[in-house]
Amino acid sequence: MKHSTPNSLQARDVRSHLHPFTNLAQLEESGPLIFNRGEGIYVYDDDGKRYIEGLSGLWCASLGFGEKRLVAAATRQLEALPFYHNFAGKAVEPSIELADYLIEHAPVPMSKVFFTNSGSEANDTQVKLVWYYNNILGRPQKKKIIARRGGYHGITVASGSLTGLQHAHNGFDLPIAGILHTDCPHHYHHARDGESEREFSARLAASLERLIEEEGPDTIGGFIAEPFLGAGGVIEPPEGYFEAIMPILERHDILFIVDEVISGFFRTCDRFATQTYGLKPDMISVAKALSAAYQPIGGVMVSEKVYQALLEGSRRYGTFGTGFTYSGHPVPAAVALETQRIYDDLKIGDHVKAVTPRFQSRLRAFADHPLIGETRGLGLIGAVELVEDKAARRNFDPARKVAPRLMALAADHGLIVRALPNDAVAFCPPLIIDAGQIEDMFDRFGRALDDLTGELARA
Repeated sequence: MKHSTPNSLQARDVRSHLHPFTNLAQLEESGPLIFNRGEGIYVYDDDGKRYIEGLSGLWCASLGFGEKRLVAAATRQLEALPFYHNFAGKAVEPSIELADYLIEHAPVPMSKVFFTNSGSEANDTQVKLVWYYNNILGRPQKKKIIARRGGYHGITVASGSLTGLQHAHNGFDLPIAGILHTDCPHHYHHARDGESEREFSARLAASLERLIEEEGPDTIGGFIAEPFLGAGGVIEPPEGYFEAIMPILERHDILFIVDEVISGFFRTCDRFATQTYGLKPDMISVAKALSAAYQPIGGVMVSEKVYQALLEGSRRYGTFGTGFTYSGHPVPAAVALETQRIYDDLKIGDHVKAVTPRFQSRLRAFADHPLIGETRGLGLIGAVELVEDKAARRNFDPARKVAPRLMALAADHGLIVRALPNDAVAFCPPLIIDAGQIEDMFDRFGRALDDLTGELARA
């Protein structure tokens, strides 16, 4: 372990800190990689080494590191009112203004915003709202929620159950009852021979409707989907997918929940990927780039139809009995509001449109590499998928940890990317990245890929 003296930061971290989503046994041997400074799209470790943050931290640092307007917004709010809650009809100005802004700029008509502290909490709340909504409407059996294999919706008990990735379930007794999963919409791996994207989408839609009918439409309350799968591998929906899915939900009176936690706020060029794909949700989850990750905050936007049921429930029970101490906390709300103003001032959507062709061109160029089976993405997000056999579309044995090895080699070259399921490696740089930095990012990745090629040849 680097700097393994008993009082080093690395040693103290191993001694006292339980890390999320980490191989704890490996951490005890290697120690953590510690970062202590950031500037623009770059972060610096405790040895002063500079890295391009090619994943915006965890898909979230959309304005990079060191945005002084956000520091100032937080400071102003801390000095004026560092905390107050929104329970029992109380309110703070930043959460009012932020809610108003989000409703005004929602991709489809929405009625109200409920604030949370994270995307996990937002999607956990979505589960409760589906249950509550159907109880109020006198449909106590209409409670099951369908998610998709390969989807990621968070890691609390309910949102972790929605997540369709095995590593989020192992050992945790998840998913809970009432959460179902339908097909992963990844044409590359799951299409039949010769099946077009539209044919694949039609088959998946038919499979979804069959699941609904087998379970009983009167038992299905909601369907949740990311516009594109994020942590499941940056997988765009196949052609015609949502076009085929949405009428089924409408026909069976199933609430459509769109998880915009990763995709929201200009990642796809549009403010919301709901606009990119022409979706018509009843509820929307947001987080991450809502505040550019400078403060923890998430939210649930609900349609007027859903809000009217919540209103009736409050009349029936005397209160809408859910929320968090920090729901709409004034400091994160002030920072999130300033984040939106920065997006507007920078015309960040126009910037993303301007640099997307360069980003996607460099990403797609890796498709010819012998280790790359598929390249995919849109806007300023994408992934490459490593394969042992290109013709068979066969990934490497997971025990070989090929994608994590490539992630480590990229770090050696001063680039942070993320290994995902099926040996995918993802890119999601800060939205402020420029064309020259995009070139540098993919040059570094190319060198890491060359190193991996050499290692595998020698193995």
